[in-house]
Amino acid sequence: MHAVGADQVEEAVADCVAALGAVVDRDWTGVRAGRLEWDCRETAVHIASDLIAYAGQLAGRAQDAYVPFEIALDEGTDNAGALQTIGATGALLAAAVRTTPRAVRAFHPYPFRHANREGFAAMGIAEVLLHTHDIAEGMGIGYEPPAGLASFVLTRIFPRVQPGPTPWRTLLWATGRGELPGREPVTGWKWNNNLVIPAERLTLEGVTPAVAADLAVGGEGGFDWLGPGPFEGTRTAAGMLLKQYEEGAFRPEWGMFVLVRREDDRAVGGMGFHRAPDENGRVEIGYDLTEAARGNGYATEALRALSAWALGHEEVTSVYARTDPDNLPSQAVITRAGFTRTEDGDEDEFAYELRG
Repeated sequence: MHAVGADQVEEAVADCVAALGAVVDRDWTGVRAGRLEWDCRETAVHIASDLIAYAGQLAGRAQDAYVPFEIALDEGTDNAGALQTIGATGALLAAAVRTTPRAVRAFHPYPFRHANREGFAAMGIAEVLLHTHDIAEGMGIGYEPPAGLASFVLTRIFPRVQPGPTPWRTLLWATGRGELPGREPVTGWKWNNNLVIPAERLTLEGVTPAVAADLAVGGEGGFDWLGPGPFEGTRTAAGMLLKQYEEGAFRPEWGMFVLVRREDDRAVGGMGFHRAPDENGRVEIGYDLTEAARGNGYATEALRALSAWALGHEEVTSVYARTDPDNLPSQAVITRAGFTRTEDGDEDEFAYELRG
């Protein structure tokens, strides 16, 4: 079953409070938190600040900026009080994740100026895990969170990072806090929430490795599908995406999208690129719809939107599509989207191209 993140936020916060509770009687002020410029006390306050900020973004449905508030501990608050505040703000974020509708996106600056509830959960968990590590390092104690929490973060907001020996070691490496054999040290990093492309009646939602893993094994990927569920092509494409991720070759902007009907938040199909543009600037696109959604122009609408998005990039010169010679509905979709037939296909397929 695809996890949304509320339970994981609670688990991460509980793990943080338990780990740092072992050193709650020590002085956190003036002790540098790992490789950060902050001391351990400032870092603990930062954890709570991020948790409540993310909760505020979701609850307030912020669209253009952060909700304008800050959190500060009362004067004289001890370390136990700081941990209590982390627990409380974590509970607020978990509640916001649970109660926010699936389709809601709120402002976050990187990289597309928005994130959904799952993205905010992953960002909150990342802040908790990484900064608990920083404080623990400053205090000279060991810390390693449950592997499932690190994996939750990696498969949602670090889609470009190839899985490593363990999720926790991989997350530490990806954020400049550790080393991995055969990989160069990371000196600068940002996480990556999924891309969303609007169309007239649909929203094209970028598929994360976590969603792809669920779809590939027969799950729903966290979506409410029209009809019995995703068509076979969507599941096959999810498996291809997952393979690219595991090989370190996944580029999320050139991956797969689920087509979601805005009027009722029902998923009606999948569409995406086979891979990033080639050396000639050509990118290939494929798609399918659930049977219950066919005949409504959804595929044409989505194909136009995704092709226009691709052609808006300098490195793309054309979008390429193929279909079976006897698949007349697919040929009609491609033609209505503005593609023209080329001679690139063979006897078993027709090939079409849309140039910028």
